[in-house]
Amino acid sequence: MSKTERAVLFANGAAPNPTAIALRGDDFLVAVDGGLHHLQALGLSPQLLIGDMDSLSAQEVEACRQAGTEILRFPPAKNKTDLELALDEVLQRGYRNILIAFALGGRLDQTLGNLALLARPDLDKCRVCIDDGLTEVYQLHDTIALACQPGDTVSLLPWGEPAQGVETDGLEYPLKSETLWPWQTRGISNRCTSERFSVSLEHGALLIIHTRQNQDNGGTT
Repeated sequence: MSKTERAVLFANGAAPNPTAIALRGDDFLVAVDGGLHHLQALGLSPQLLIGDMDSLSAQEVEACRQAGTEILRFPPAKNKTDLELALDEVLQRGYRNILIAFALGGRLDQTLGNLALLARPDLDKCRVCIDDGLTEVYQLHDTIALACQPGDTVSLLPWGEPAQGVETDGLEYPLKSETLWPWQTRGISNRCTSERFSVSLEHGALLIIHTRQNQDNGGTT
């Protein structure tokens, strides 16, 4: 069964502007191992704590248990990252609207791995976003429209193969039924010209990377 509520997964990456993450009262809050610290910094408690707990002390884990948090603990020697395990779990529970908070920055391999998770085939029918309060990232296969502010930076990165039939609206340098190639940089550093922009494509996949000029600017529509 598909849930109408949103699952918010707090990863353990950089948090340049955590208060800009727009949370809702019915969000299902998931602490992904050390991502618990980001939740706590916002004065929040998770409904679920998941991971191998290598970034938390035994006391922190026990405090969550005492507070009634559900805990799913995995061994350190495993074939998936904690964030991938968390995605597996919320998908199994029926969530199709998923926000991954603070999954950027820090180790490059971890950041690239987190971005690669957006390409999971079972996310095709889901709305999934990575957001750290400054930068939000979506993987696009068809069309998307996002809120922005004039001057915000938008980069379009072909993911895995050429992105064909790319069209944009609301950006300074428009694309009209064009192809972006994975080994070229044409889609980098476009700029918003209004309070909304849209991108569509006919074939392939794009990473949409929206970096807010004003860090207090809200999220998506």
